Amino acid sequence: MTTTTLPPEPRTDRTDRTDRNRYLSALRTWRGLTGLALVGAAALAGLLAPLLTGTDPNAQSPLALAGPSAGHPFGTDDLGRDLFSRVLHGIGTDLALIVTAVPVGALLGCSAALLAATSRWADLAVQRAFDLLLAFPGLILALAVTAVLGPGRWPVVIVIALAEIPGFGRQLRAGILVQREREYALAARVGGASRARVLLRHVVPNAVDPLIVQTAVALSLGVFIEGAMSFLGLGVRPPEPTLGSILSQSVAYLATDPTFAAAPLAATTALVLGFTLIAEALNRGIRR
Repeated sequence: MTTTTLPPEPRTDRTDRTDRNRYLSALRTWRGLTGLALVGAAALAGLLAPLLTGTDPNAQSPLALAGPSAGHPFGTDDLGRDLFSRVLHGIGTDLALIVTAVPVGALLGCSAALLAATSRWADLAVQRAFDLLLAFPGLILALAVTAVLGPGRWPVVIVIALAEIPGFGRQLRAGILVQREREYALAARVGGASRARVLLRHVVPNAVDPLIVQTAVALSLGVFIEGAMSFLGLGVRPPEPTLGSILSQSVAYLATDPTFAAAPLAATTALVLGFTLIAEALNRGIRR
């Protein structure tokens, strides 16, 4: 009498703990700690902006283009508005948009990858959809969305989400293609598990590692997209501050007042560099 033994679940509590320890170990490296420090400091400054500044970021004064002082640590802009307050509130606005848009893009991209795993025709259709999104440069995509909806918060969220869909979708699709040919997945199918159970219970949990890294990369890309849209006047409507809109205002005064651009540029660099270092640390940790 032949007895068929079902394979053990590839994801156990012990495996989950091992993965968490691996992620934590990756974040404890100098790359991870530096990235967390940069992003954490920027996020904390944006979250506590009303308490740290105590100044309305849109309040104008006669002190236009004033240099740094005790009352205005970063100086003022061309309308006399406090740059310290505007930059900190701008960080908060940027992070709110990115943290909203990236999960939407991840959800749509991963859902498309799961659909692609159901049949060859679905896979072909999903791949062509990804190619179509990638065929549109970010600027063209932003122009198309704002032409329909006008500038504002939601167009920025939509553009970032659309730009992130192919990255998440392709990462998960590639992981599924690799994992479903592994021995444990084949054994589960032989043991009588349905195709959906094999996919959701066995394959997908073992294909999520690249998505962790992709999330950090996507957050970094989101900073770029929001900054570019606001810089071009396609993003959040003024006078609400964003880092991109402050940089856009400062361009006309680079020759006469270069400090105008210093603070928003430093904040943008800190966010992008922080997310990039976190992505690198996680990528190195996952590959060990």
